Amino acid sequence: MRLIRDFMLSHPWNSALLVGLLFLAGLADGLGLSAMMPMLNLAFDSNPGATAGATAGAPGGVVDAAAEDNLTSLVYGVIEAAGLTPSLGVLLVMIVTGITCKSLLVFIAEQRIGYLAADVATGLRVQLLSAITASSWRFYVNQSVGKLANAMATEAWRASNAYVYAIRLTVVFVESLVYFSVALLVSWEATLICLAAGLAVWGISHQFVKISKYAGTGQTKWYRSLLGSLTDILQSIKTLKSMGRERAAEALVARETLELKADLRREVLGNAGLDAAQEPLYTMVIVVGIYLALVEFSVELATVTFLTLVLARLLKRGSKVQKEYQRMITSESAFWSLQQTVAEAEREAEINTGTRQPSLERHIRLNDVSFAYGDTPVLDGVSLEIAAGELTCLIGESGSGKSTIADLIIGLMTPTAGRVMIDGVPLGDLDLTAWRRSIGYVPQDNLLLHDSVFANVALGDEQLSDADVARALKAAGAEDFVSSLPQGMHTVVGERGARLSGGQRQRIMIARALAHGPRLLILDEATSALDAASEAAICDTLASLKGQITILAVTHQSALQRVADRVYRVHDGQLARVEGHQTQAETRWVVPTHSRATGAD
Repeated sequence: MRLIRDFMLSHPWNSALLVGLLFLAGLADGLGLSAMMPMLNLAFDSNPGATAGATAGAPGGVVDAAAEDNLTSLVYGVIEAAGLTPSLGVLLVMIVTGITCKSLLVFIAEQRIGYLAADVATGLRVQLLSAITASSWRFYVNQSVGKLANAMATEAWRASNAYVYAIRLTVVFVESLVYFSVALLVSWEATLICLAAGLAVWGISHQFVKISKYAGTGQTKWYRSLLGSLTDILQSIKTLKSMGRERAAEALVARETLELKADLRREVLGNAGLDAAQEPLYTMVIVVGIYLALVEFSVELATVTFLTLVLARLLKRGSKVQKEYQRMITSESAFWSLQQTVAEAEREAEINTGTRQPSLERHIRLNDVSFAYGDTPVLDGVSLEIAAGELTCLIGESGSGKSTIADLIIGLMTPTAGRVMIDGVPLGDLDLTAWRRSIGYVPQDNLLLHDSVFANVALGDEQLSDADVARALKAAGAEDFVSSLPQGMHTVVGERGARLSGGQRQRIMIARALAHGPRLLILDEATSALDAASEAAICDTLASLKGQITILAVTHQSALQRVADRVYRVHDGQLARVEGHQTQAETRWVVPTHSRATGAD
């Protein structure tokens, strides 16, 4: 029931509206149902002189209300309070009116439930995305992409289903209360006996509810694992196929799929078992009740018939309450799993307390900066100056800490010691969001969207026009080959840019980084996967951009050194300026280094 409470608190006005509609629907149903008791009294009247629609001696089809049970008395009182005379016609109108009003109100409520379920799923996805994008980079790199994709898709969908089941549980519970109240007015003894029997049936069949709950928890676990594995495999499908290792990947997915299949089958068992257990048990309760009422206690046939109708509907609603509860707890583990992911991301929210607007007119400086991943040191007392308008190159072996320096400048990581300064202002004093908007970033993996060149450059930025994208493509040296494509910049590049060469994909990535007019362009191993000709062409493009923007190129290769204004070598957590970098023979160290523990790039 905690899930219902959380949903009610999260959507108070919608929940209040739904509860109000359901309460009115219950009253309407109770009104129509209550009118059936006096009508049955008329139908089973043994006086042969009774006319159709009236008891003996009652003129004009008017009901004689001299001797009635409590419910009949209440119904007659309501009719007379409305200024009407109790009659069969009025009772029939009450029944039809009650059923019609109930159906209309339930229709409106169900419609609202459907709309709200869509809102819940959308809200959960937006909440998750906001929490992830606002989290620190350190948190994100420790997450499985498959886990996050599963939370965004499967868990949000199942969580919204849990909400639907929770609301329908409330609907059926309100209806049950109405039937219970009506039955109490006829015979409180029979009603309490029926309630006790119904609770006993609940207890017996609850084992199947537990099976469904365990199945739902297992499904949440295996959906997450399976989607994570599928994401990793699909990203590596070319490598796997190239080495003939796709069968091993299939075996991994097959194992997780079988585990998920087992939990799906447990859910089916729980649902089918509950249905199979409830129907005969409730039927037995009704049959025994009818026998005792007619044979042992000699209750009037009209009363027995009405009680049978009402209590049967009450038991049916009780059965439905348990079924909706079963469905809710089968799906609710997805809701709690998603909420846990959101909570983890929010606990690791990135802190951005800076307010000053960034500029890059003079330089970026790292002053005696150190950084470590846990207990593993990566950088130790590094000082560096990147002059505005120049191309600065960081070289070194993989794992030496080059990319860490770039991450520190972007603000993805925070130094454990020392400071990063932008035009003399500590990075922590700047509005970090504004600073990052002034950066163009080109990663090592030149993965493109399965979309047009335009979409890959603009990335959904509605402020970028065709002209803006064309200028970015020209600056990136991609104008000629893009114009030769069948639809120009509106040509679809294929899955991960498969219709383009490696150098062409890299130029599209550079155009993407340049499209919004950055002050700083960072290339993180952007040419490492290119052939010599493509790499040389990219280097020429970067050389043409010098003086227009500041460029920081991170690489473990030497080609970019030929066009760089400054080159620094990162080794064992230390940084050294490389002089005479235009040729390998002239390369020499300015600052000596000593052995340090290395960390990841």
